[in-house]
Amino acid sequence: MWPAAPRPARRRPVGAVPAPGAILAGMTAFEQVRRLAVASGHRAVLATTRRDGSVHATYVNAGVLDHPVTGGPCVAAVVAGNARKLAHLRRSGRAAATFTAGWEWASVEGPVQLAGPDDALDGFGAGRLPQLLRDVFAAAGGAHDDWDEYDRVMAAERRVAVLIDPARVLGVGRT
Repeated sequence: MWPAAPRPARRRPVGAVPAPGAILAGMTAFEQVRRLAVASGHRAVLATTRRDGSVHATYVNAGVLDHPVTGGPCVAAVVAGNARKLAHLRRSGRAAATFTAGWEWASVEGPVQLAGPDDALDGFGAGRLPQLLRDVFAAAGGAHDDWDEYDRVMAAERRVAVLIDPARVLGVGRT
């Protein structure tokens, strides 16, 4: 067996890109998440776990908005009421969303809260759900010519707002 080659020392000027997988802190980190959400076209990989512990990852439209109850920043997406990922999110209660643009990336990990016809969000009235789904859709880069039709489709598909609380923000890129 060959000995492992020594790793070259990493040199970065002050203020350069954080080390790969660096934990980003504070609002600067979330500004990077916002910037990458836009740069990625609001496309993210949403990961949660299956019952057996394996990773379930899907590609979704997502964005950053203020949490409808706490007011703090969160990553949000709208998912169909019959989606497998929704069953996993209900069971595990945790997710990660990763945005990429070029070689930059930011991942927000943490507990999820769900708001939908079958998922009551504490402190949030069910009558506010249509507006929340609109807000999440808009935060994820969406626009619509007929919001009443949008509301009808969301209700028919039993769509759910997924809100990821940023317990940890990881990434690489300029901050």
